[in-house]
Amino acid sequence: MPTDADDVPDLLTGLATTRAIRRYREEPIPEDDLASILWHATRAPSGSNRQPFRFLVLRDGPRAQEARALLGTSFRQLWAAKRRSDGYDEGSGAAADTPKARMAATMQHFVDHFEQTPVVVLACLRRHRDPNPSEGASVYPSCQNLLLAARALGYGGVLTMWHQYVEDELREVLGIPADVAISATITLGRPVGNHGPVRRRPVGELVYEDGWEEPAPWATDPPGTRFTSAGPPR
Repeated sequence: MPTDADDVPDLLTGLATTRAIRRYREEPIPEDDLASILWHATRAPSGSNRQPFRFLVLRDGPRAQEARALLGTSFRQLWAAKRRSDGYDEGSGAAADTPKARMAATMQHFVDHFEQTPVVVLACLRRHRDPNPSEGASVYPSCQNLLLAARALGYGGVLTMWHQYVEDELREVLGIPADVAISATITLGRPVGNHGPVRRRPVGELVYEDGWEEPAPWATDPPGTRFTSAGPPR
């Protein structure tokens, strides 16, 4: 945990600098910090204030170890398939110093060392009605709160959906009932490296006014903003 208030980013700085972190130091997260991260996650809004989100924390218990092994296998298989299908080793990916190759190396390290991740959190949703497209609005804000709280305390994480390949096995191992959705897997730990300004597309490409793809002249990037060349084709 940061030892000085000056080390804790203000809210807007945290929003602009919370990267997806996939490399972690081999050190546990103290329970006081973990409790704070999860407490702030549970402050998130939800539909009708039902607070249907639930967080299943996997550390080093016997069932946690079994679940983490299942997840590690799933993550490695799904990344291998994505690496092939998205051509991560082709074109610029064949040169080790390109963004594409660096992303592939980071992802490979992430899945190869999944079982060593200090903390894995399954973000779940207790349903009160049949599955519907809007239910994510009651769980994903709490996931973002979790990641921002981790950032504030000097940790990092990333949200994934790669649990789905072994969801049935996870439910059996962890006793997750049928009326509970497993909405995300979030890994947490002390970063190898640092957070920093995230790179995204220019805000003018993403914000419209009065009509679809109508420019919003007031939506401009702050001075010094750096942009990404990554992302799906437009």
